[in-house]
Amino acid sequence: MLQFAIMVTLVLYSISALLTLYRMVKGPDLPDRILTLDTLYVNAIALIIVFGMWLNTTMFFEAALLIAMMGFVGTVAVCKYILRGNLIE
Repeated sequence: MLQFAIMVTLVLYSISALLTLYRMVKGPDLPDRILTLDTLYVNAIALIIVFGMWLNTTMFFEAALLIAMMGFVGTVAVCKYILRGNLIE
C-alpha cells in the first residue's frame, strides 16, 4: 500500500512541476517567473525526497537539503539583482 501511495505522490508532484514550468515560461512578468522558479525548487525537493523514500535510501535527503539551500540563495540573488541592478555592493 505504501508503494502505491509513493507512486501516486511521484506522479502528482511531477504533474505539479510540469504545470509550474509551464507557468514560468508563460508568466506575465518577471516577479511571477521568480515566484514560479522558487515553487519549482520546492517541487524538486519534494520529488527527490519521495524518490528517496521509494528507493529506501537516505542519500537523496542530503541532495534535497543542498537543493533547498541553493534555491534559497538563488532566489535571494535574483531578487537583489532586480531591486538594485547588481549583486555585489
